[in-house]
Amino acid sequence: MKLRSTTPVSVSLVSRASLVAMSVLLAGSGVFGLASHVLARDYNAEIQAKQKEVDSYNSEASRLGQMADNLQSELDKINGQIAAIQAQIADSQTKINNLNEQIKKNEASIKQNRKAMGRILADLYVDDQISPLEMLASSNNISDYIDKQEQRSSLKSSLNDKIKEIKSLQKKLEENKKSVENTLRDQELQRNAMASKQSEKAKLIADTKNDQNNYAALAQKRNAEVSKLREEQAAANRRAVGGGVSIPGGIPGGGGYPGAWANAPLDAYVDPWGLYTRECVSYVAWKIHSTGRYVPHFGGAGNANQWPSTAARHGIPSGSTPKVGSAAVMNIGYYGHVMYVESVNGDGTITVSDYNFAWDGLYRHYTRSASGLTYVYF
Repeated sequence: MKLRSTTPVSVSLVSRASLVAMSVLLAGSGVFGLASHVLARDYNAEIQAKQKEVDSYNSEASRLGQMADNLQSELDKINGQIAAIQAQIADSQTKINNLNEQIKKNEASIKQNRKAMGRILADLYVDDQISPLEMLASSNNISDYIDKQEQRSSLKSSLNDKIKEIKSLQKKLEENKKSVENTLRDQELQRNAMASKQSEKAKLIADTKNDQNNYAALAQKRNAEVSKLREEQAAANRRAVGGGVSIPGGIPGGGGYPGAWANAPLDAYVDPWGLYTRECVSYVAWKIHSTGRYVPHFGGAGNANQWPSTAARHGIPSGSTPKVGSAAVMNIGYYGHVMYVESVNGDGTITVSDYNFAWDGLYRHYTRSASGLTYVYF
């Protein structure tokens, strides 16, 4: 139940100690008829501490989620690079296969040319066994002799050219194959390196998401603990009413409280008196103001348990006698609680109305014991 002003007061160890001491004194004097352990326990401080943990865990989970998204983006890039390298490897392998096929064909061509060269060499050998005189004698004339000589020279030249061409082609094919094999080897090394990065990045993403889930689980656990504390605090507040009176369930927007505030989330606005809306303090301030009475601006000192001292600074008295229209202050917990006195009954009880008694921002109207309260007479 955040019964607070516009400037929440932090809970120090000193204030906690003071609260514990006050609780013991009040319980011993029987002012509230409430067990001392209820007053000594500062639910608000516990809730605030756990809520800070929740915020911290959620913040870390959000940061890790963003990190995981960034890592996934980097992994997607790596996957794209690996796919591109794999395509290059496939292209290089195709080139090697084509070169192997060309080398195979060239080897067949070399084999055929060797057979042809063998025949040419055989013919030249036979011709070499014939002397120039015999060749001249076997020629029809000088011109025929010259033609035979030129033919022999042409065959030798053609043979030398063919040998050079085959050797050049073979050398070029081998060089091309070696070059492509080197390229393929480099590409495979690059792919393996990228695959290693891919594996590392994927593991980092998995670890980051696991940490994110752990922090989210911690936040969920703390939220459950906060809910349990709120339930315990609400139960303690109900016990603090005394007189064995049962506190009814809350009503959304009840008591005539302005709809703009009543229908908005708890603490959504600050009212004209510097108080958070849908809190007990805001409702009672509005209730008193609606009857035409003056309500000062609380200026950061509007917690319910601060009302008597804040009102005194504006000349507004307080006392222990209940009066219709007064503000009934219950000094419980860190902030306290304030109610509007609707009627004073003859059996020592009062009928009150309030907001947010059970930390739910809702309106209630009920009868309770008049004792143990401080009344502020606006």
